[in-house]
Amino acid sequence: MLQFPLAEDPDEATREKGRLLFAGEVTFLKGVVAMSGLPAADRVEVCFAGRSNVGKSSLINALTGRKGLARASNTPGRTQEINYFALGAQGYLVDLPGYGFANAPVAVVAKWQALLKSYLAGRATLRRAFMLIDARHGVKPVDAEIMDLLDRAAVTFQVVMTKADKMSAEGLEKTLAQTRAALARHPAAYPEIVLTSAEKGIGLPTLRAIIAGLD
Repeated sequence: MLQFPLAEDPDEATREKGRLLFAGEVTFLKGVVAMSGLPAADRVEVCFAGRSNVGKSSLINALTGRKGLARASNTPGRTQEINYFALGAQGYLVDLPGYGFANAPVAVVAKWQALLKSYLAGRATLRRAFMLIDARHGVKPVDAEIMDLLDRAAVTFQVVMTKADKMSAEGLEKTLAQTRAALARHPAAYPEIVLTSAEKGIGLPTLRAIIAGLD
């Protein structure tokens, strides 16, 4: 049996549950620059983590069907705070600062990397972290560092491959093989991978359904 297979398409009822969650009111709540600024831990939340420029903002915008909800930028390291989005009254979707290379002063980078680590290790209502991996590049050493952190914090994380439409079928299989080998070393890794393209809409119903099913 293949380890870390691609997530299957949801059945009609599960797909509809996901569609309804993201078709409802989705609003930007606040940007947080310190743990003391986090909203009350009174509902389920999921977070999106990934290297700078992996496509987090684009994926969030595509999931919610709202082009300008999360700020997309071609400049790595633009998101320097934890951005909270409310999914109606049901949950929070959290956009974490991009890690790795960033076009910002060293002190600023260090500050938001520390915030990222504090959040991942200390948020009790965090049900799942979605680790975004660029399908063109696979898992990099900096991704593995965050996976190690999630292992230590016992936070379940699920890999979401972005920009899948930019790859040939053969190239995609190579990247998936490399990613699966990397995930085999991490006990907190959820045993399914989600393949997505924000541009083409690939995998969005599946990812919506997964998030809607987390209680």
